[in-house]
Amino acid sequence: MRRTLAIAKRVTLELLRDKRTLALMFLAPILILTLMKLVFTANTTTNVNLATVNVQSSLVKQIDKMSHIDTHNYSSQAKAKKALKSEKVDGIIQSKSDGFHVTYANTDPSKTAATKAALNTSVMVNNMQKLKTTLTKIQSQMPAQAQANLPQQKQTKTKIHNSYVYGNKDTNFFDKMLPILMGFFVFFFVFLISGMALLNERTSGTLGRLLATPVRRLEIVFGYMISYGFLAIFQTLLIVLFTIYVLQVEVVGNILNIVIVNVILAFVALAFGILMSTFAKSEFQMMQFIPLVIIPQVFFSGIIPLDTMAHWVQYIAYILPLKYSGEATSDIVMSGKNLWQVMNPILVLLLFLVILTMANIRGLRRYRKV
Repeated sequence: MRRTLAIAKRVTLELLRDKRTLALMFLAPILILTLMKLVFTANTTTNVNLATVNVQSSLVKQIDKMSHIDTHNYSSQAKAKKALKSEKVDGIIQSKSDGFHVTYANTDPSKTAATKAALNTSVMVNNMQKLKTTLTKIQSQMPAQAQANLPQQKQTKTKIHNSYVYGNKDTNFFDKMLPILMGFFVFFFVFLISGMALLNERTSGTLGRLLATPVRRLEIVFGYMISYGFLAIFQTLLIVLFTIYVLQVEVVGNILNIVIVNVILAFVALAFGILMSTFAKSEFQMMQFIPLVIIPQVFFSGIIPLDTMAHWVQYIAYILPLKYSGEATSDIVMSGKNLWQVMNPILVLLLFLVILTMANIRGLRRYRKV
């Protein structure tokens, strides 16, 4: 028993001396719970914008009464489709002789469901109001005895024809998540493998011996990134192709463009992992960075729509790489955009890569023995 207590005392003292472990044990859960509070309770509503073409003003007014749904009237279907393609609206409602023809962007199934519910409810209420107005007018022009013998009016059901730009009626929220999850798994595993690998190089003394040679720090960093980069590219290809062909994600755009975006993200994760490994003394400490580096990126990657959060909370996403890869990949997969059209998030990812690479070159200075 005495030896057991002695071992427990030694381990406890070592833990108390490890300030980083203590901070992560007590501060990381508080940070993550705070983020979850901000993300999940800031705003739970989804705003939907709809284009209307040749739709009766009474029905449009009824749709506008629905919470968080706004309508925009367009003079032609071509103009409405242009607005849909440029993501100004989430769907088009067009009135024709055989009923309503509705086109959904369907990139967000929750907005599609909200549109269907709003249209069905508005059509029903509008028809009931029309029927009531007609009956009231007829009754006012007929004698009381004729009103008693008036046959029951039947409501004609309005037909609604649905079509989808992306997916079909069975498309669900998981289909929206998959393009983002591709990037998440690429980032997570490349970050972990590269960080652990370089940490092993350092703790085994290999990096120290290499730094003792005339080799420049720039050459060392690029050498590691090239070698680990091949592994990152292979892993990226595996994840992307598995997601598309095995999980059967419908891709509107070019698959090669998806691979390019995720390969750039993999190199960002590689540089990030190398940088974090310079602050860790062991594999245990490297694992401690996961709650601080990986989990916040999940919240702000687009899996949870950013427009449902408070505006000031959304700004956190702009300093996280997964936000940009998720945006670019989703646009390619669901909207069929090419690389030029998603160049802004790609340029931001490249900026992340340059900054992290420079930080790695500077970070190696602390290990070089002069």
